[in-house]
Formats: sequence, structure tokens, C-alpha cells
Amino acid sequence: MSSEVSYKLDFAHPGKIYFVGIGGISMSGLVEILADAGFEVSGSDRDKTPITEKLEKEGVKVYYGQKKENITKDLDCVVFTSAISKDNPEYIQTMELGLHHINRGELVGQMMKNYGVPIAVSGTHGKTTTTSMVSEILLAGGVNPTINNGGVLKSIGGNTRVGGHDYFVAEACEYTNSFLHFSPKIGVIMNIEEDHLDFFKDLTDIRNSFRKFAELLPEDGALVICGDIENYHEITSGLLCKVVTFSAKGTDFYGAPTDYKAYNISYNKFGCASFDEINKRGLRKISLKVPGEHNITNSLAALAVSDIVGIDYQTAAATVNDFCGADRRFEYKGEINGFSIVDDYAHHPTEINATMKAASMIAYNKLYVVFQPHTYTRTKSFFKEFVDALSPADVVIMPDIYAAREKDTLGISSKDLCDALEKIGTESHYIQDFKEIEKFLLENCTKGDLVITMGAGEANKIGDSLLAGK
Repeated sequence: MSSEVSYKLDFAHPGKIYFVGIGGISMSGLVEILADAGFEVSGSDRDKTPITEKLEKEGVKVYYGQKKENITKDLDCVVFTSAISKDNPEYIQTMELGLHHINRGELVGQMMKNYGVPIAVSGTHGKTTTTSMVSEILLAGGVNPTINNGGVLKSIGGNTRVGGHDYFVAEACEYTNSFLHFSPKIGVIMNIEEDHLDFFKDLTDIRNSFRKFAELLPEDGALVICGDIENYHEITSGLLCKVVTFSAKGTDFYGAPTDYKAYNISYNKFGCASFDEINKRGLRKISLKVPGEHNITNSLAALAVSDIVGIDYQTAAATVNDFCGADRRFEYKGEINGFSIVDDYAHHPTEINATMKAASMIAYNKLYVVFQPHTYTRTKSFFKEFVDALSPADVVIMPDIYAAREKDTLGISSKDLCDALEKIGTESHYIQDFKEIEKFLLENCTKGDLVITMGAGEANKIGDSLLAGK
């Protein structure tokens, strides 16, 4: 959704801004930042949630139900997410009144211009964890960053922190080319894979968008990019900014040494890695508290950013070593009846593979995975890949697909995935009702088993409910 009526965010003259979908984790964070800067902010959402209640306690007016009468002529600007359709009554009213309007990506881009060093972390996977690590390092380095993360960080009590105007850290999502509206000085590309195929045509289309993102960086800026990305020179060639590479393997796609690398990797009984991080400045000993090989990669990217910014070399290492993860990223939730519950946001086959690999490093009797597929498009596009990624589990349980923004089922269902898993020998159960899933787990899981609730939808509620009732 592109703006038809221009609007320029002016921190020196804060105006009146309305957010459609104000309760979203990213939108609510932007609301908090602008409210602190003196803007009069309000907005709407479908239902009351802990996020909207928090905003109301902070003095933000929240309307429940998206109605045309919520949009008034005195608004300076209306902000939409990409999920808002053109038949939305608030969208229609905004157009009819001829009000200034921008989408979330454009707003973030304009906000970035008000900070000295805007940092944008992009990639198909790993954005939230890497953004979280960067945020924690900047906090430890005493530079008072403003943060807009895609996940909750316990250290800041949410996903947003209002800090100074020197540093701004944000996730940069490629969906609908949202990140092409950003204005970063430091950009990170964690990986580039097929996803969001309800918007992108194919992988080539996705790679073209990441190339355009890289081109946003100024001559005095820097791009931190994973050397594992296939033919990544297509993304970096001809850029005026500094390019810094990283890889847990130590060499890039072309076989050349990367700027940041990991040597002497070992894992403890919890699947957390220890390794020697090496770059031009020397060696740092890293011992992570978050499991999985993918977190080696995430930490290398975060350390590269911290060195570019100029955070004390050993302070950055100590912070990464102390990092305990963002919410819903292989998050240990608790234990009930002797079995453990972990929650993870994985909703793409590559992310599921990483989560399953992390789980394989932990001692357990049987692995139960409660996976809620996210969107019909993604499920249909990666059907075989989902089956392969989930197959190592001893038992897979699936509720219905979480539709999110979609209405067309594309003729695909969670039962189809379960049937395909059964055919290759993985015990699978299609159970629509969350309470029935809880009952199934209580009746079948025994001491020493591991349950992972997984997906970008609402599967995490199952573990929370089990633990609340123990």
C-alpha cells in the first residue's frame, strides 16, 4: 500500500496521528516512540489485548472495532499496515476525507531520519534475535538506543524502548517491500530465501528487493551480510558503503574468508555453542546461553554491528554471552508432569529445521511438536519442505492453519500435512481445538519428554494454558 497523499514526519512540530491496527507488536512500539516525542496518537484494533491495555494506561486513545467514524478531519496522518485491505471502513474514510496517509514501512523510514545512526536488521530468518542481540549490546555500551524490535525483550519489558536520538535499532521486513522505505546507515542481511510468495513472484524477485535494500545505505554507512548467501556479490557489487561479511563456517559462498568467523565450535548438553570468534581485531571467547547453530550466525552479525558502531570490544562479547533470548525464540516455558515445554516462533521450513536441530542437542525421551502452520500460501508453497522439516519429531500435532491476512484456503489444510507425515512414518494428529490438544499432551506425554509449540500464530497459548493449570 503506497501513499497517495504525502506526509512528512516532523519531530519539531508533532502532529495528530492515527494508527489502524494499533495493537500489533510493531505498530504499538512506534506509537510509544511518537507519543514520547509529543505526538498526539490514537488508533483502532479489533479486540482488547494486553498491548492495547498497556497503550491505554499510557494515555493513548484506542478504539475497538474499525469504524469510519473513528477517522476525523483533524487527523494529520493515518498509518496503515500492509494487512489493511482497501475495503476497510477506516481506509475508505481516509480516502474520502483526503487525509495524509502512509504505511508502517514509510513511517519507520521517516522516523529513522531523526536518528544519527539508524540500524536495520533484515533477512528471511533471524531478524528478531539479531535485533535483540544488537539492542542488548548497545544498551550495555551505554549509548542509550531507541529500539523497535519484532519480539519482546525482558530487559526492556517489551519490544520497544524510547531512548536518545543517536541510535535507532529496528527490524526490517521484506514483506510488501516494506523495508525499501527505510533509511538505514547500518544494514544487516541475515539470509535470503523464498518466503511471502503471496507477494513476491519467486526467489529472484526477493533477491532483487534485498539488492534495493542494500542500495539504500549511504557511502559512509555499512552493510553486514552473511557470506553463506548464494552469489551474495549480486547483492553487494558496486555498493558505495562498507561491506562486512560473517559466517559460522569461516568462509563465504565463494570460498573466501569472511570478516567474522567462528572456530573451535562445541556444544553443551543444552545445545548452546561455545566458540572462538575471530576478526581482524583479534579473538573473543563466546559461550552462548541460547541453543542452536543458527545463534552462532546471529551472534556474529550482532558483534560485527557493535564493532562498526564502536562499542567496547569485550563489552560486546560479554553481552552476547549473557544474552538469554527474545520471547518465543526457543523459549523454555516450564515443566508439567515431568515433561518440558519450549515455545518457538518458527513458521518457515528453514526455521523449523534450525529449531529441530537445536532440540536434537538436548536430552529427552520423546519429542512432541505442536505446529500451527501460518498462512495458506506458505503452507502450499512449502508443503514438502514442511513435511521434511517436521519429520524428525516423534509426534506432530496440528490445529488448523492460522490464516492471518488470507481468506482463500488454496485447497490446503493442516490435515493434509498430517496425512503426508503419516505416510512417511511420523505419528501425526490433526486436532482443531486447542483444549483437545492440551488434553492429548496431558494424556500422552511422560516424564522426560519435550514439547515444542511452534508457529507464528497462537500455538504458544497451548503451553501457557497447560502451565497455568498445573
